[in-house]
Amino acid sequence: MSDEPKIHIDDDWKSEARREKERLAEQLDTSEAAHDRQPPRADFLGLLNLIAMQAVVGLGGLRDPSGAVIPPHPELAKHHIDLLEVLEQKTRGNLSEDEKKVLDTTLYQLRMAYVELMSALGAAAAKKPPNADTR
Repeated sequence: MSDEPKIHIDDDWKSEARREKERLAEQLDTSEAAHDRQPPRADFLGLLNLIAMQAVVGLGGLRDPSGAVIPPHPELAKHHIDLLEVLEQKTRGNLSEDEKKVLDTTLYQLRMAYVELMSALGAAAAKKPPNADTR
């Protein structure tokens, strides 16, 4: 027998490299598929949803990508609710029954959420102790 150490060849790294290559190929396929997707069809309900989502953001109803709550911005919410009201006025008599129902329901829910937010903000402001630094 020889005193030289025996060289051990680990073939496991090859299979791990192959698996990693397959994972990367799958990720590339899914990102290419996402890139090839067409944007949604432009229609009234899409526009309504776009404006309503901005109002929801202003109401503090969403979280950012890290999961943190986005603070409410009442002026932004009111602006987008007002835009939906303008849309309602300008499209009156030109909407299908379904479109009108969705618009009316959305406006009602956003208005109620806005009133609730303003009430909560008012109650929170009323609970604040007076500023001791006023001179």
